[in-house]
Amino acid sequence: MTTPLIEISDQPNPDAESILGHGLAAFNEDVTGVNDRLPLTVLLKCPDTRQTLGGITGKTSLGMAFLDLFHLPEALRGSGLGSRLLQVFEGEARRRGCAHAVLYTLSFQAPEFYEKHGWLRFGEIPCEPLGSSRVFLSKAL
Repeated sequence: MTTPLIEISDQPNPDAESILGHGLAAFNEDVTGVNDRLPLTVLLKCPDTRQTLGGITGKTSLGMAFLDLFHLPEALRGSGLGSRLLQVFEGEARRRGCAHAVLYTLSFQAPEFYEKHGWLRFGEIPCEPLGSSRVFLSKAL
């Protein structure tokens, strides 16, 4: 067999994500006997156009919820919609049997928002721009 090539890219690659995801799921199932990894998306939509205005994407697996992306447009911040979206995300994770959730955010984004909702910091790593950090939070569900 020839030596495999190593390729670097800055482009999304759904095929690679599918191959890696399926491979990891198969490995986890071999070890745990469980393959319960599911996407978890909570979207805020315009009632008239059904256009996505904001929301949360993540996943659940092996009793853990992972919050990956959370965005609300500036005009909707402070309205309580962010809190509602987070509550729905957490509730669905609980319904799926998750006992914990984890996320990271940037220090200039919204760590205080999550802390206000019972999330606890468990790590922080300096990053760019200078004076900023990645803030890692978790919550018992």
